[in-house]
Amino acid sequence: MLDNLPRGTICIEDIEIGMTRSLRKTVTDHDIALFAEVSTDRNPVHLDDAYARDTIFEGRIAHGMLTAGLISAVIGEQLPGHGSVYLGQSLKFMAPVRPGDSVLAEVTVTAMDAGRRRVTLETRCLVGDTVVLKGEALVMAPSRKFD
Repeated sequence: MLDNLPRGTICIEDIEIGMTRSLRKTVTDHDIALFAEVSTDRNPVHLDDAYARDTIFEGRIAHGMLTAGLISAVIGEQLPGHGSVYLGQSLKFMAPVRPGDSVLAEVTVTAMDAGRRRVTLETRCLVGDTVVLKGEALVMAPSRKFD
């Protein structure tokens, strides 16, 4: 399930500190298998129930970078949206995401340098009330001046 706000572009001229955008996606076994295929990360903690039961997670978990990819989706599709250029991202993985979990990915504008078109975003993902990922992104936003 993917339910998010309208996709498009918010130009640097219209971005304000405190703006927030988000999307929600339920992570499926299929998503995990596809991510393993694309990334070539076939760690059995993601793919093998029997193996994963004997780990500290006591069951299979999604790849952390699959979860982080949801942040990229919010940035690339909503805030700033189409035309954004990712410049950097810090990530801290706080808790596992499991198959079937509904993940809310959120970004919030915390700082701006309009002259350089730089936007700093607080990033986080939640499963219920649990923060599973947090970090900060730096992006270059599109501008109407360059259309």
